[in-house]
Amino acid sequence: MLALLSPGQGAQKPGFLDPWLQAIPTAEARLRWWSVLAGVDLVTLGTTADADEIKDTAKTQPLLVAAALLTAECLPGVGAPTAERIDEVSVVGGHSVGELAAAALAGVLPAETAIALAGLRGREMAAACALEPTGMVAVLGGEESDVLAGIEAAGVHPANRNGAGQMVAAGTVEGLEKLAASPPEGARVRPLPVAGAFHTPYMAPAEQALASAAGGITPADPSRILLSNLDGASVDDGQEFLRRLVTQVTAPVRWDTCMRTLVELGVTGVIELPPAGTLAGLLKRELKEHGCPEIVAIKTPDDLPAARDLIARHGGAPSHEPSPQFRVSVAAAAGTFEPAAGLAEGDELRAGQVIGHVATRQGPVDVTAHDAGVLVEWLAHHDDPVAPGQPLARIGGHQ
Repeated sequence: MLALLSPGQGAQKPGFLDPWLQAIPTAEARLRWWSVLAGVDLVTLGTTADADEIKDTAKTQPLLVAAALLTAECLPGVGAPTAERIDEVSVVGGHSVGELAAAALAGVLPAETAIALAGLRGREMAAACALEPTGMVAVLGGEESDVLAGIEAAGVHPANRNGAGQMVAAGTVEGLEKLAASPPEGARVRPLPVAGAFHTPYMAPAEQALASAAGGITPADPSRILLSNLDGASVDDGQEFLRRLVTQVTAPVRWDTCMRTLVELGVTGVIELPPAGTLAGLLKRELKEHGCPEIVAIKTPDDLPAARDLIARHGGAPSHEPSPQFRVSVAAAAGTFEPAAGLAEGDELRAGQVIGHVATRQGPVDVTAHDAGVLVEWLAHHDDPVAPGQPLARIGGHQ
């Protein structure tokens, strides 16, 4: 089984699209048209812009989505629309803004819509960053529970849970300085060159703007297994995935659970689209003890033969089988999570059953299972600090 992944912000490098424009005769014209939709000059950004210019959130986000969609067209199975071009891929996913490219590759959105939304998302998140000084830091190493507790103690948020001993915290400059001054045991804190606290409540104005635009979009249901950053689940309803794309602006990226789902699905081959390398590295580190899939990170057209060979050996007709049908229970408030006593993974749940509560300063807030099913996995554990909207448990529906 083959998966196609699209990276998120931070993966870009100066000039990374230049070899693609030289190799693809129609690439410049395509990028000129997409530039109109995105409101930025994608050709200049991908070829001659320097590192400072391409780390501007308003420019980086549409650039990354455009790069993924442009280069995906070079893989076998050329046709229209975009979703049919990668006809041997069974699973698609993206990290943060990479989810927009994944949505297009799964047929949920036309490529033009994904590009336009990436432009809007980038502009609105940049505007939200300007409202007050915020930022992000990478927290490397340490036990996950200790890291989460340290992040809460500093008054900041767990914005990205990337697995492989890597978490990203986001919040006020003062809070991040506090975290760096007193890092969790066994961890080190490294500042990230980003404009603000992405995937936290500080991005609420951007979420509202994106929701307003999304209201005018009619998505299609995905044509292949499409993973969500919210909880790593496969989403088979286009409208639900569009809703998740909007709320993901303020919700943590759970790339750790996305990687877990790749393993559960039995994925044997992975292709990372340009600017590739980041997600491939996380997979190799996270899954080295569990049998990592064979990976090709496409960086230049020189990597296409290896990608095509991987497709020939691991590809197959897209299918939603076996697709894990998950629902997620989330925290309604900030606090610490307490699972219900005696409830374990694998237990049957009934609709409305209380599976735990979030302890807050105002008292406990119940967490319930909205549908009947099986408790597949706890996503938070005893005394873990949680933020509003954070996934707490995955519940599998009855097949």
